[in-house]
Amino acid sequence: MATFGAAELPLVLVHRPPNFHFPFKHRLQTHFRLLDPLDSDPPESTHSFFSRHSASIRVLLCVDPTPITRDLLSLLPFLQLIVGSSAGVDHIDLDECRRRDIAVTNSGKAFSPDVADLAVALLIDVLRRVSAGFQYVQAGLWPRNGEFPLGFKVELWTSTVCCQCQLVSFVGKPRWLSSNQLRGKRVGIVGLGSIGAEIAKRLESFGCVISYNSRMKKPSVPFPWYTNVYDLAVNSDVLVVCCALTEETRHMISKDVMTALGKEGVIINVGRGALIDEKELVQLLVRGELRGAGLDVFENEPDVPRELFSLDNVVLSPHCAVATPECFDALEELITANLKAFFSNKLLQSVVEF
Repeated sequence: MATFGAAELPLVLVHRPPNFHFPFKHRLQTHFRLLDPLDSDPPESTHSFFSRHSASIRVLLCVDPTPITRDLLSLLPFLQLIVGSSAGVDHIDLDECRRRDIAVTNSGKAFSPDVADLAVALLIDVLRRVSAGFQYVQAGLWPRNGEFPLGFKVELWTSTVCCQCQLVSFVGKPRWLSSNQLRGKRVGIVGLGSIGAEIAKRLESFGCVISYNSRMKKPSVPFPWYTNVYDLAVNSDVLVVCCALTEETRHMISKDVMTALGKEGVIINVGRGALIDEKELVQLLVRGELRGAGLDVFENEPDVPRELFSLDNVVLSPHCAVATPECFDALEELITANLKAFFSNKLLQSVVEF
């Protein structure tokens, strides 16, 4: 079998933040010659390094959501492909890529199963109040106050809870009189890509009624398609947000959309924080105008609105939907497969449509 020296291997330019070291770099180096400005000796700026190698670079590997701007792309006149290591591509100037016919791939295919698992877990947690129950037990309230209260408020009538819960009169319909079951919930999925499809597959098994919104109707999908998220919200009990963040989708889950979802509505976000108008979401949750939310992403990470910390109908996760060993194994396989496909003139996987 023929062997190749490092100089003969296909060239791949690496773009990554200084503090991020991808664990499979050494394995990629058996197939490709990686040019990484952070490994240059003596140290060299990204601008200088990219300019020096510009004539020979056709592929850029973007590790972590490191910004790829129009100015940066201008340094690489022969670039044909950007291979991304994240599901989102809002850090890439897609307009410039479209203008120059540069293909972009993301990691959605590798991350989809684990992101879908967390989306379903967040939804079950919100509906069944798993985290709130844990806090109730941890605080020692079970022996002191009795059975865990399943929640209350909404419509304007007064009631008294059973004496076991030791909660007396409150204004509002007890939430335990509303269904906490996942079965039968109308779930609207915002973005039926690889992640959304995995979420739909799982929730359909739970007996949920699925519908979706995406840029175009998918002929092979049996679920109802809504052309806009407002109509999707009107016809849903739950919105699961998992689409890409672009200028068009920023704050697409607006106050009007959330109001259309209604007081018994639940929002799950495993996409990007800025897909939702976070300030309006917080206010609606604080005022009790939404049933609850499960959030893995936030608009200004790692800063999370403090108002959410005291709400027991909100489940927060530190943007960790993809944080599993299996995800990173699948990511390595996908990145390697796309790089090999490019240099062999074969079809790419997980290509971003823009």
